[in-house]
Amino acid sequence: MANASSGIAVGDECKMKFLELKAKRSYRFIVFKIEETSYQVVVEKLGQPNEKYDDLVVSLPPSECRYAVFDLDFTTDENCQKSKIVFIAWAPDSSELGAKWYMPAPKIDSGKSWTVFRLNCRLLI
Repeated sequence: MANASSGIAVGDECKMKFLELKAKRSYRFIVFKIEETSYQVVVEKLGQPNEKYDDLVVSLPPSECRYAVFDLDFTTDENCQKSKIVFIAWAPDSSELGAKWYMPAPKIDSGKSWTVFRLNCRLLI
């Protein structure tokens, strides 16, 4: 379904792969891109369960925008093992201004069907 404000749709494969990450932990991360011809968010890369955060960072292009979800494992101050899914909107300074403009739009629409922990951050690499 396309986002009314941007005309960008989130493909069914994106939702299916996200649910596999969330329910089955089939992937450590998923990288999504906006397909230029169809203005649809599609799956670009699936990170295997044994991959790390550094593998995600390496898979993000240095001058193109992407979305990603990452299954983050961590230990709390109380020594309790936790896992949260983090949504990342990757918009490097060297990407085209027009591409950056589209970045927030599908996130708003996809938030209705994807339950994720949202963390706004700037990746330092």
